[in-house]
Amino acid sequence: METSKGLVRLLNKPILEHSILSLAKDGIEEVYLGGVRGGYVNYTTLFDYFREGYWLQKKYGLEKEVRIRYMPRYESTTNGDAVWYTMNYYGIKEPVVVIQGDNIYQLNIQDMYKWHRKKNAFMTIALQPVEDVTGFGVAKIDDDYRIEYFVEKPKPEQAPSNLANTGIYILSENFWEFLNEGWAKEMKETRRLDFGGDIIPALIEHGYEVYGYPMEGYWFDVGTPERYLNAAMYLLNHLSPEDMEAVEITHDVYMQGKSEMSEDLRRNFREMIKTGKLLVEGKVLLGRHISIGKGGTALEDAVIDNYTIVGRNCEILHSVVMDRVKLGDNVRIVNSIIGRHVEIGNNVRIVNSVIGDNAVIGDNVRMYNVKIWPHEFVERGGQRLNTTRSGRAFQGDD
Repeated sequence: METSKGLVRLLNKPILEHSILSLAKDGIEEVYLGGVRGGYVNYTTLFDYFREGYWLQKKYGLEKEVRIRYMPRYESTTNGDAVWYTMNYYGIKEPVVVIQGDNIYQLNIQDMYKWHRKKNAFMTIALQPVEDVTGFGVAKIDDDYRIEYFVEKPKPEQAPSNLANTGIYILSENFWEFLNEGWAKEMKETRRLDFGGDIIPALIEHGYEVYGYPMEGYWFDVGTPERYLNAAMYLLNHLSPEDMEAVEITHDVYMQGKSEMSEDLRRNFREMIKTGKLLVEGKVLLGRHISIGKGGTALEDAVIDNYTIVGRNCEILHSVVMDRVKLGDNVRIVNSIIGRHVEIGNNVRIVNSVIGDNAVIGDNVRMYNVKIWPHEFVERGGQRLNTTRSGRAFQGDD
């Protein structure tokens, strides 16, 4: 267990912070954070960052405070299980919005709730058309958007449509009453309460009003490194400077930070770009208090997080480098994700790879299509190609 998915950084702030901010702007005042498997470890890391959530109002100038609460220390095994525990513990008897912790989206929750009420739905699911249904739950709807049947992670040739379950739900105020039905007895006793695998198909089968909501904004499930990188590049190219909390240094180069020191850094980088000491293509987002060596460094469609140090003559292309990373000289990073607090030596090549938090990469290393575990040490002069190692490359499982 390294990092809760909700705390993995995207555009230089935790994924969950994006979601909570979006909910707050839509009028949501209470947020409950839960977890599946290892929920208590998630709780400790999430609480250390978000605490009770009141600070969000001041940071983002919100009209109302946001209160954050946490799931008690129960051993939940599914996402529905975690929601059930939390709602019962806090005595929640009103409609609830459920959002997965590794989702990035653009959605007006108030509009979705109006749709939910108009349809008199027991449950409403935000649906998004996708080109590849692999790994998603897929819904078949009628002309009124009522879901006729639902298949969790079908083979592409067996999918009933291309409408993917985004994992964004609205549950009616009496939602968990279905567990009192005789047919649901085993589900309740065995905690077989995964939304996609168990609850949604069962509700549809037993005639409950389950509706889809046509989601029009962007949506990314960033549960894999590939999807994470796609989301980062999409947001980098579509969000405004205000949305990224950044100031434009020069055309398509943005930097975060509001202090006088940040303004000095912006002037410095602007001069480096003007004199050719820093080469930039595409869009680039730079974090606070970063350092870039003067000497031929090139950035293209890149995100570099706070307090990162980049050496001389480096290339960072179509990649994300998270906070407090240290890169030596002559480092080339392409289509890759570099986790937090990583140290990389000189003359290193990293292509199509994921480097876990706190890893150390020695000098003269070559990496292609690999995943390096958190805290791993790769010796000087090593080479790794097409490894099949899996696991927590840069984020922990919920």
